Amino acid sequence: MTPMLLDLLRSAPVSSIDEVLSIMTAIDSRLSDSDGVKWFNRLYMQVTRSVRHAVSGPAFRDARFMSELDVVFANLYFAAMAAGDQDASRAPSAWRPLLRARSHRGIARLQFALAGMNAHINRDLPQGIVQVFASLGGDPSSDEARRQDFDSVNALLERVEGEVKADFSIGVIGAVDELAGRVDDVAAMWNVRAARHAAWTNAEVLWTLRPAPHLRTRFFDTLDRSTGLAGRGLLTPIAIDTV
Repeated sequence: MTPMLLDLLRSAPVSSIDEVLSIMTAIDSRLSDSDGVKWFNRLYMQVTRSVRHAVSGPAFRDARFMSELDVVFANLYFAAMAAGDQDASRAPSAWRPLLRARSHRGIARLQFALAGMNAHINRDLPQGIVQVFASLGGDPSSDEARRQDFDSVNALLERVEGEVKADFSIGVIGAVDELAGRVDDVAAMWNVRAARHAAWTNAEVLWTLRPAPHLRTRFFDTLDRSTGLAGRGLLTPIAIDTV
């Protein structure tokens, strides 16, 4: 039986990166190695630790924006987990493939991590960017400083790849030649830099569509559904057991 997470998520939404990490750490401790959500959460937790370190130094031109985005973004993940914890069909469409497949055997840890990244970056990140701009001011179409900070996280993600390689037995973002079967093809389907680039573009679209809420909702619902479709492809079982 899949462990329930609702008790760990009661404190969400949270308001600081430390609180984000507290919930992620609790989720990591709660879930077994056979739960696919653990492997997305493990990767995300490592990335969040790196962001926390970066916002306390000179890495970003607008550390407040990046810190706020980190928290808002994580709260969208926690909300999806809470919604689908007992019934995956109640989660956003983008998250349903991971939640439905989380206990399936024959799916590699890498696939679970990528499926979570797919849902969170392609669906949640545009929404999070818009929310933070609405809160702090500015415009995603013209704020070059914040866009550069956002893009700089790509390098941070690639550094984290090396830190989690032992847990995943293979690279999360880079080469995957240690593992046989279809995982090479699965990893090639999804690219974190391209996904984050698209997420900012989709945030610009959502921002521009604010005067047309009906059309904005239709656009976001389509994005949610198409992200879920991609997630199902990423979670196609392979012929080996890696968890």
